[in-house]
Amino acid sequence: MDGGKARETVLFICNHNAGRSQMAEALLRRFHGGRYEAFSAGTEPKPVNPYVVRSLSELGIDISKARSKSIEEFRGRTFDFVVTLCDRARESCPAFPGGAHVLHRAFPNPSSFRGTDAQVLAGVGTVRDGIRVWLEETFGNRGG
Repeated sequence: MDGGKARETVLFICNHNAGRSQMAEALLRRFHGGRYEAFSAGTEPKPVNPYVVRSLSELGIDISKARSKSIEEFRGRTFDFVVTLCDRARESCPAFPGGAHVLHRAFPNPSSFRGTDAQVLAGVGTVRDGIRVWLEETFGNRGG
């Protein structure tokens, strides 16, 4: 709560809830948790990507205990914002019942990176930073 005002709710949806949506949830909680209550889910949940866990830990964010969730866990709930972060999620879930504002912004899939450990971690970090900038532009500058 911020001065008695309820926080707006945001549901981030991606295909697997293993990377992009986990990062978006964690980043919004960390940097704008006073104004937003963030959640994430996937259309086809898979285990959280360990590179995503490591990349967020570079910012002091611990999601080591996070689990992937299905969008089915959130059916019947209402959200101020429903955000799809990959084109496949947008196609398979173009309208989430209960979403007042629907946003879409695709980011590269962290699971698609190949190379050395350092190269993969750097690629995931680039996605993380892109999501962080987009979140700041989209949610950080809103009046509240």
